[in-house]
Amino acid sequence: MEIKLLHTCTGHRAALYALSPGHDERHVRSAGGDGWIVEWNLDEPETGRVIATTEERIFSLCSFPSSGKLVCGDMNGGLHWIDLLHPERGRDIAHHQKGIYDLLPFGAHLLSAGGDGVLSKWGLDNSRAMESLQLSAQALRCLAYSPARRELAAGASDNAIYLLDPETLAIRHTLPQAHQNSVFTLSCHPSGRYLLSGGRDAMLRVWDLDAGCTLHSEQAAHWYTINHIVFSPDGRFFATASRDKTIKIWNADNFSLIKVIDTIRHGGHVNSVNRLLWLPEALISCSDDSTLKIWAVEA
Repeated sequence: MEIKLLHTCTGHRAALYALSPGHDERHVRSAGGDGWIVEWNLDEPETGRVIATTEERIFSLCSFPSSGKLVCGDMNGGLHWIDLLHPERGRDIAHHQKGIYDLLPFGAHLLSAGGDGVLSKWGLDNSRAMESLQLSAQALRCLAYSPARRELAAGASDNAIYLLDPETLAIRHTLPQAHQNSVFTLSCHPSGRYLLSGGRDAMLRVWDLDAGCTLHSEQAAHWYTINHIVFSPDGRFFATASRDKTIKIWNADNFSLIKVIDTIRHGGHVNSVNRLLWLPEALISCSDDSTLKIWAVEA
């Protein structure tokens, strides 16, 4: 596998925590501690365009390109509904008692994971909370959805993973000690059989959902916290991002390590890598170093 750094995007004034697709597949959006939401053109990445701002640090971001809308969650639990076509229709809602660490679209709804342990379902048409569930006594850190199983997964700082019905939010199964420390990221295998989890304990674990949610494999994947796991568009690979400043590429069939992207050999990030976005033409990463990097990945 060949990895090439195509460009380092600079301009943000603080750490970056969130990425989402832009208005088409050649654009990407980033957000973080400066409260800016910036759109970058992959064909002309030298200059980003600030498309929206908030007064708070942004922890999560979700875009709806077809409608011109986007939603971001801030460090204090506020949810910002932004309409790029009709700015006057935007809404700022103080909802969670602590930061919103993840947002996940599901049909006509949006799910928010709060630092208060609350999982909330929102209507996309009216920007209103439809129902909320106190899922944990500690922070909810991540969400993932498996279309193959029609199942929602949530990871929490109580070390547990919760599997839920996405329609009713009823808990189907709980893995109470999935990691030795907070579950920071979850990703559903394209096959629907496996759920991948990464934790503050730096462990990568693979759960076999077809075998009663049993542990299929585990390995010490990084030196420090695994912040994010994302699959390639074709489902052949997945990537992990870590506080140890590296990105690692893995085989999605046997979960073996293929490539390490680091600072010295590849010009990688110099601080924690917080989020990844794998587009058809490029892998995007963002970091505490306030940069966004665009990578070409050739198998």
